[in-house]
Amino acid sequence: MGVIEGGSIAAAARRQGISPAAVALRLQALESEFGRPLVTRSGRTVVATEAGARILAQARALLRAVDDLKGLATGEGMIGQLRLGVIASAASGLLTPVLRRFEAAHPGSRLLIQRGVSSALFHAVVHDALDAALIVEPDFQIPKTCAWTRLDVEPLVLLTPRALGGGDPHAILAREPLIRYGRSHWGGGLADAYLQRAGIVPCERYELDALDSIATLVAQGLGVALVPDWVGLRRLADEVAKHALPQARLERRIGILWSRSTVRVRHVQALAACASEVIGDLRTGAGA
Repeated sequence: MGVIEGGSIAAAARRQGISPAAVALRLQALESEFGRPLVTRSGRTVVATEAGARILAQARALLRAVDDLKGLATGEGMIGQLRLGVIASAASGLLTPVLRRFEAAHPGSRLLIQRGVSSALFHAVVHDALDAALIVEPDFQIPKTCAWTRLDVEPLVLLTPRALGGGDPHAILAREPLIRYGRSHWGGGLADAYLQRAGIVPCERYELDALDSIATLVAQGLGVALVPDWVGLRRLADEVAKHALPQARLERRIGILWSRSTVRVRHVQALAACASEVIGDLRTGAGA
């Protein structure tokens, strides 16, 4: 495992504090036992063969299971490493204060944080590739193998540069260049649904999948946007204006999805509580 992750026998040796020759002998013994090559050289890097990749995946699962068993035996602290998925807007505006609060309550905790889109992170939790994920609430039923805690509700708002001034939101959307929230995202689908419901055919300029980037472009006067009112918008409060929408509102719901089978459920719930507290502080200005 160390050879593949480090990309060389020398790197694995340094990590383990032994000689390269000793690592090479261990690798040869494994290949002899399995009866086939486990690594091969690609340029100056050592990579896994097909057989090596299959074995590596199972080896990681076994090591993780051993780590979990040790934690269950001691009953102290977090069991193993908490695997957490986070959507981009939460990673940029919410993750740091949540982790700071969580670490204060659970010092020494170990987290593996994976950034991605809600749909991919949802499937990762369902298939046990992640323990939990901070994502957009899906518009379909969550499987019974998982649990859900809603943390925030973000109504769609029209985002404009401060210099643009006010006016009818629908007229602005029809007139000004639109920086569209990517339709491949669950949140972007809400924005698209609103435009269709209102009968607005916008003049699209850009389509992006990152809310932070969209807000920055709006602040620079490159267009307007229809986005959820997420907590990260507060950092651009002096540069962009938010306008409520006139029709029945659509909203993005944010929460934590987790697997009921994870042995780290207590820490997932503690993380959800920290996130709820941080969001509350940010919404009221207490976290400023």
